[in-house]
Amino acid sequence: MYRFLGAVTRRALPPEGWGGPRRRYHPRSKGALGPGWVGGLGLGLGLALGAKLASGLSGASPAPSPGAPGPEESLQVEPLSPIPALLPRQQSAPPPPPERFARAIESSRDLLHRIKDEVGAPGIVVGVSVDGKEVWSEGLGYADVENRVPCKPETVMRIASISKSLTMVAIAKLWEEGRLDLDIPVQKYVPEFPEKEYEGEKVSVTTRLLISHLSGIRHYEKDMKKVKEEKAYKALKKMKETMEFNQEKDWKEIGGKNNEKGDFTKAKMEQDSETKCRNPKLGKKKNDFEQDELYLKEKFENSIESLRLFKNDPLFFKPGSQFLYSTFGYSLLAAVVERASGQKYLDYMQKIFHDLDMVTTVQEENEPMIYNRARFYVYNKKGRLVNTPYVDNSYKWAGGGFLSTVGDLLKFGNAMLYGYQVGMIKNSNEKLLPGYLKPETMVMIWTPVPNTEMSWDREGKYAMAWGVVEKKQIYGSCRQQRHYASHTGGAVGASSVLLILPEDLGVEPTDNRITIPPRGVIVTIICNMQSVGLNSTALKIALEFDKDKSD
Repeated sequence: MYRFLGAVTRRALPPEGWGGPRRRYHPRSKGALGPGWVGGLGLGLGLALGAKLASGLSGASPAPSPGAPGPEESLQVEPLSPIPALLPRQQSAPPPPPERFARAIESSRDLLHRIKDEVGAPGIVVGVSVDGKEVWSEGLGYADVENRVPCKPETVMRIASISKSLTMVAIAKLWEEGRLDLDIPVQKYVPEFPEKEYEGEKVSVTTRLLISHLSGIRHYEKDMKKVKEEKAYKALKKMKETMEFNQEKDWKEIGGKNNEKGDFTKAKMEQDSETKCRNPKLGKKKNDFEQDELYLKEKFENSIESLRLFKNDPLFFKPGSQFLYSTFGYSLLAAVVERASGQKYLDYMQKIFHDLDMVTTVQEENEPMIYNRARFYVYNKKGRLVNTPYVDNSYKWAGGGFLSTVGDLLKFGNAMLYGYQVGMIKNSNEKLLPGYLKPETMVMIWTPVPNTEMSWDREGKYAMAWGVVEKKQIYGSCRQQRHYASHTGGAVGASSVLLILPEDLGVEPTDNRITIPPRGVIVTIICNMQSVGLNSTALKIALEFDKDKSD
């Protein structure tokens, strides 16, 4: 009988995750399940069985109470529908959102579910901070589909090209300390990289040009002709859009009269478009995920060794003349960091991560045990979800080889925003701590660079390892373009974004409140599916939280 009592009591206990700290709310009820609920059930059963045992030993035959089991009946416990132990195990329900941002969280969660379903992503994780405080982080879907491991805020994923923004911090630190000159040829630091010529003329590749993708060093596409054709086609398309806009503007100004010159230009542009249609290969190059170098399995011991992949290739453009996004340019920057710092690139980066309290950010390696690491996926030609092939990212740690969590990325974003804003504060009587990078350094980093492009938002420009959209408003009571900085990432089986929407500190507060940075909204999203554009989604989420913050 006592063994039976113990079995009943153990069965009534909720399994780990239902009554413990990880899961505070039952998915079918609004109240919390406290430990008294379980203790009460066990105590009640113990008293009832004890009384029955005592009566049996004394030989008395008390009159059965209505509904009580007979002498020959075994004691049975009626299953209670709200007992979580009797229900199938489910994914953890998110904790109740902060009341202030409940509307923004609900709408943002719905948006992410839509994006996830649209692209067929197995899992996605989001994190949001407002004025330096994390207010929402949540995982949707699965980090590991085969083993049904759900995504959670602690899930570790590839952050891809956000790694470039991390590398920029190392470069900026060395520059602030006077150990790195941004405007001299990189051969001073890395003589292993040969001097370059373009069309017979000697040219200089500098650290500053490498940072903003103006060096002319190739990306994954090795065919210079294809790259130049694509650049020419994009320039033609942009010119066509500009001329059509100006033509429409002129048409309105002259009251709808015919503009023969404009008609001729439009006809010429349409003819060029028809030529493009007749020659579909014109301006067409392979997608990055069709390039063999993206799937390298070779282990490189250091940054200098990885230079052999591209150091002898010709420059595609004259340095400084055109924008050509290049992850290999950041492999060269890793070598520059090594020589300027006197340390291995990864050792120097780990010191930075330690200073920024980014405890889960590491280089991606296959051998180490990395807790909460997700698996990465892609769809094959038949539309089936499959695991991505094994890749070794040691050749491009600086440009796309780090792993991280949304929590660490929010810390990084807040450190950058603090450094950017701390020099703008004028109404604080308190002595504020310095930023990790100086205000003038952050202003330089977030200043758009001429002749650059921001592929994930055409209204912006590339700056120094960040894309930047500047504040702009053309018409009164119409759309206002907000100032923000972001970087997206795309790797084998992964997509990412880190977006910073600073608060406008140009307006002095009307009350006596003290403004302490960082002020603004930061959104980061990581996903274990490649080729998922996340910047516009992150911007929408940031604006939702900014609206709740303002209200």
